[in-house]
Amino acid sequence: LKYKSFSDFATDLLGPWAGFFTGWTYWFCWVVTGIADDIAISGYANKLVPDIPLWIPGLATVAILLLLNLPTVKAFGETEFWFALIKIIAIVALIVTGLAMIFTGFTSDAGPATFSNLWSHGGFFANEFIGFAAGFQIAVFAFVGMELVGTTAAETKDPEKNLPKAINSIPVRVLLFYLAALIILMPVTPWTEFRAGHSPFIGMFSLAGLGIAATVVNLVVLASAMSSANSGIYSTSRMVFGLAQEGDAPAVFGRLSPRKVPRNALFLTCVLLLSGVVLLYAGDNVGKAFDMVTTVSAVCFMFVWPIILASYLAYRKRRARLHEASAFKMPGGRAMVWVVFAFFGFVLWALTTQPDTLMALLATPVWFVVLGIAWAVLRRRPVHVARSEAFRARLQAEVRQEADREGGGAGTAE
Repeated sequence: LKYKSFSDFATDLLGPWAGFFTGWTYWFCWVVTGIADDIAISGYANKLVPDIPLWIPGLATVAILLLLNLPTVKAFGETEFWFALIKIIAIVALIVTGLAMIFTGFTSDAGPATFSNLWSHGGFFANEFIGFAAGFQIAVFAFVGMELVGTTAAETKDPEKNLPKAINSIPVRVLLFYLAALIILMPVTPWTEFRAGHSPFIGMFSLAGLGIAATVVNLVVLASAMSSANSGIYSTSRMVFGLAQEGDAPAVFGRLSPRKVPRNALFLTCVLLLSGVVLLYAGDNVGKAFDMVTTVSAVCFMFVWPIILASYLAYRKRRARLHEASAFKMPGGRAMVWVVFAFFGFVLWALTTQPDTLMALLATPVWFVVLGIAWAVLRRRPVHVARSEAFRARLQAEVRQEADREGGGAGTAE
């Protein structure tokens, strides 16, 4: 079978229902994430040009991203390359500047720049364990996108070589962009000096005497939010395209443009992203609108990721020989899957510790009720009945093959 995204292997390994729920939930996650990015971009644009109406950057963002994604898949890749380069240069500049301030004994109103600031000022759990757990809502949202490798597989050149390389680079990037940046930020300025609504990046560069720090950092963050929104538009359009080809979405979204781009699916996502402009005026401020949509997105991703893991467990059980022949195996195998499941359970508990995240957590089942109703209608159609019967037949055949293989192995051992 040729997989176009991980909703396809969820369908193949867990059943048609899994592909339907995973595909549409993933699409919903990235639409919400794109709305969050649109809100963030409007906020940063307003800081750069204070008098600009919020709807202008919000609308311009959607138009620019649509134009970037319409030509070819290559255009998406080129755009992401430059967005990534901007982020890498900014993070490296931050780390180098911070290290120079630490090792030269820099002192500010907050005190000397020293690594001891990492564990002083109340230690790692100054606000107790609940305070630590509350940070996982935005932490989960920050790591959204790593699973995009699963949606690019069908369009990747030489996937056997390039996908392992891309996957193995993820831990390195996490260590550099998240951990290293934090380890440098907090020694220069103790966490007690950080204030909501004020970028610690801007604060550190300003301390270093860089007068244009605010403008530069706002431009970098603007590029980062554009990158995230760009990824969201790419992934949602491919997901809807795959769903349409399976009969889980209207057929109009399963058509390609002459340049092999799912144009109609792109238009659908971009139209929905415009709701971010409405949210800018619905709430009290940009920050509250952003917090609301990021929490909803994080909760929904907590459904998609476990489905991917469950698909892996089904693959290991039903296609053991294929797994044994694989040259790129998951470290830790089945045991690591259960460790990750336990971590997801912890994150769900963490979301119950704060009123706003708890509200989003309690509201999320509404989405799955809507999907459940839609699936109850769709599954009665002839094409879906045929797919379900084909899945059951394939499942029985694989179980028999595995039993025969184990029986043959036992006979040989005797």
